[in-house]
Amino acid sequence: MLQGKNVLVTGAASGIGRATAIRFAAEGAKVTIGDRNEAGLHETAAMMASVPVIQFYDAVDTASCRRLVEVAAADGLDVVCNISGILKWGRSEDFPVEDFALVMQVNTNSVFAIVQAALPHLIKSRGNVISTASAAGLIGIPYTVAYAASKHAVVGLTKSLAIEFAAVGVRFNAIAPGQVNTPMTQATAFPEGIDYSLLMRNAPKLLDGSCESSDIADLFAFLASDKARKITGAIFSIDGGQIAG
Repeated sequence: MLQGKNVLVTGAASGIGRATAIRFAAEGAKVTIGDRNEAGLHETAAMMASVPVIQFYDAVDTASCRRLVEVAAADGLDVVCNISGILKWGRSEDFPVEDFALVMQVNTNSVFAIVQAALPHLIKSRGNVISTASAAGLIGIPYTVAYAASKHAVVGLTKSLAIEFAAVGVRFNAIAPGQVNTPMTQATAFPEGIDYSLLMRNAPKLLDGSCESSDIADLFAFLASDKARKITGAIFSIDGGQIAG
């Protein structure tokens, strides 16, 4: 279903982005991988079934985001997978405003910049965009005020763009993972002085409910494929029942 498709995967140096790049290459896609971690990009490339285009980019820099799309679309562009992200915890009363702005830039502003740059190519190919939201983009999760705000924004972007570009055949969907075993989540320390009972309300409900990056990559591949041709404006939870109730 993805044979020969030109695909851009951001955040591909590790975690979900790496797993997604590997999955798309295995499906026969021509993949461009982007991240600020160049060493990680080369590690990912070595794991892929085909040689990708490797492009360093910094999500904080809008010009860098646009250049990434320019490189990825050199031979056309069919699919954009927005996976780059940053997570910062903290009590809201002393959470730095600068950190709030950084999280919004990486998780939301850069997504819009990439989509905007990609639109002319996606309209031509009748392609699609899959962005990474989060369980925190669908419910409130304490001590993640910036992250939750950024991921709620991704949900809003996805739904609004889906409506605006449906008539020209471009699809927009988002995936809302719950707890995923990635380097980003494993390296994140909880702040001191928090109420852990508030956090545990949103623990996965399934036995061994934490996801692996490959679980999320499977959903990216499905949504990018023709099997999902009638799906747009949808947000897919994959969280072991984390937000079910």
